[in-house]
Amino acid sequence: MPAIRSNNSSISLIKYMLFSLASIGLVLFAHQLYAADLNPYAQNYKKQSAGDLHSLQTVPDTKMFVGNHKNEDNITMLEDGYDLMGTSGFSGREVSSGLALQHAKSLKADIVMVYQKYESAQTASSKLQLIKEAAKKGAEIDPNDLEEGPTQYQYHASYWAKLPMPLFGVHVIKLKQESASEAAPKELPGLKVIAVIKASPANNTGLLRADTLLKLGDVTLNTADDLFAAVKRYAGQKVAVELQREDAVMTQMVQLNARK
Repeated sequence: MPAIRSNNSSISLIKYMLFSLASIGLVLFAHQLYAADLNPYAQNYKKQSAGDLHSLQTVPDTKMFVGNHKNEDNITMLEDGYDLMGTSGFSGREVSSGLALQHAKSLKADIVMVYQKYESAQTASSKLQLIKEAAKKGAEIDPNDLEEGPTQYQYHASYWAKLPMPLFGVHVIKLKQESASEAAPKELPGLKVIAVIKASPANNTGLLRADTLLKLGDVTLNTADDLFAAVKRYAGQKVAVELQREDAVMTQMVQLNARK
C-alpha cells in the first residue's frame, strides 16, 4: 500500500508540473499577442507581395537600416535582389525603431528599412507667427494655442526578402501618357525598366534603368504578364531583346538562366 501511495504522489506531481508548464506556455503566448497588439509597426502593416514572400533562410538574421530617401532606397533594394514584402506607416510620438525590427523578425524578413520624419510641434517661431497674425487682425489669442504640444513624427518601415537569382532580372512598370485631348491616358509601347538586378542576365547584357523593353524573342511586351510569359518560354536560352534607350532602338542578346 505505501508503494501505491508513492506512485500516486509521483503521478500527481508530474500532472502538476505539466499543468504548470502549459500555463507558462499560455502566458508567454498571450504576452506575445499582447506585445504585437502594442507594436504600431505590426498594427499598421500592409502586405505588398501577392504570395507568401519571406526569407529563404529558415531562421533569417534580420538586419535593420535607417533610410533617408524611400524611393531611392527602394530601387537600391530591388537592384540588390530583394523584393518588397510590405510596409508600415503611421504618425505618433517617439517610438523605438526596435519595434520595427521585432515585427520584421516575426515576418521572417531579411532586411527592414526604417524612416522617421519630424512632423509637428509648437515651436517658438510658430508661436511668434501666431501672435503677429492675431495682432494684425486685432484678435485675441487663445492661451491653449500657445501651449507646448507633443512632438509628432511620421514613421515608415519597408520589409524585404532576398530572392533567388532570377531568370532575366528586371523590374518594370507600364507607362501612360496624359493627353489634354483624350479622356483616358494613352498607354506607351513597351515596359519601362525601373531596376536591373545585379549579376542577373539582364545586368550582364548591359540593360539599364530607364530602358524600355519592346520585345523578348518573338513576344511583344505590352504588359508585365507578357514579360513573365516570354521569360518562362525562353528560360535557359539565348534570346534577342529589343529595347529603346532614349531615342535609339536597339537589339541585344541575353542568355537567360534556366529554371531549377
